[in-house]
Amino acid sequence: MIMEKLSDAGERTVGQSPVRSSPSGNRPAPPPRTGEPAPDGGLAVAARDFSFWYGKTQALDSITLDVPVRRVSALIGPSGCGKSTFLRSINRMNDLIPDTRHEGEILLDGSAVYSSGRDVVELRKRVGMVFQKSNPFPKSIYENVAYGPRVNRLVSSRGDMDALVEESLRQAALWDEVKDRLDRSALGLSGGQQQRLCIARALAVSPEVILMDEPASALDPIATQKIEELIHELKDRYTILIVTHNMQQAARVSDFTAFFFMGRLIEIGKTEEIFTNPRQEQTEAYITGRFG
Repeated sequence: MIMEKLSDAGERTVGQSPVRSSPSGNRPAPPPRTGEPAPDGGLAVAARDFSFWYGKTQALDSITLDVPVRRVSALIGPSGCGKSTFLRSINRMNDLIPDTRHEGEILLDGSAVYSSGRDVVELRKRVGMVFQKSNPFPKSIYENVAYGPRVNRLVSSRGDMDALVEESLRQAALWDEVKDRLDRSALGLSGGQQQRLCIARALAVSPEVILMDEPASALDPIATQKIEELIHELKDRYTILIVTHNMQQAARVSDFTAFFFMGRLIEIGKTEEIFTNPRQEQTEAYITGRFG
């Protein structure tokens, strides 16, 4: 899916070779605005001069970005600008694609994500993922939520599992809708319910960070509103990064917004400032609809 997106969008190449672009050319002159940290002063994720390649095609160029703890950070920009590549680099989902490489580093709670001794399974427990298209397992609603805790041996009794499934579904604002049919197939749920089930499945393994790649792009307005309300509720417990093409959605749900263009981070700051007083001309052009 990533390569389709890169191809369809005409993802930038850097001379068709894995060489970082020079500071000249189209790189904006002023440095990007650094996102202000959350009130508690913590950073959940920090990228430091992070670049990424698919083969000889460079998708990310020297990204430096701070993600505050227990806030919602939105990644915006035109298709193919590197948003999803960056998102999937945080929990190393891009490792599943052949012939990729990176430079620089991404830190999770101060620890290097790409260190040689990193346990990738443990990393993906700490950094959950919700994809653009809901992907429930062809199992019951209950088993969808219980799968992760069971595989990771997080609970030891059926009673504890029942409590965990209920709590996860409640956090995903789905419990009241499914509590009487937990043994039925998850595939019988509506699209919006399936997406909230996938969120509940991610929550069941107690992540610290939740990555959302356009989680409402395939949903109707009512289901989209429920997802956005859920994001507001979840940010009190979790750090959330969301990729979205919907400017109004980014403005509604996020505390911080980062604008990507052609694999580079152009600007990041408080959402209200990005949308009302952007520092970069490219940012203003994008959010006002002059391109993208």
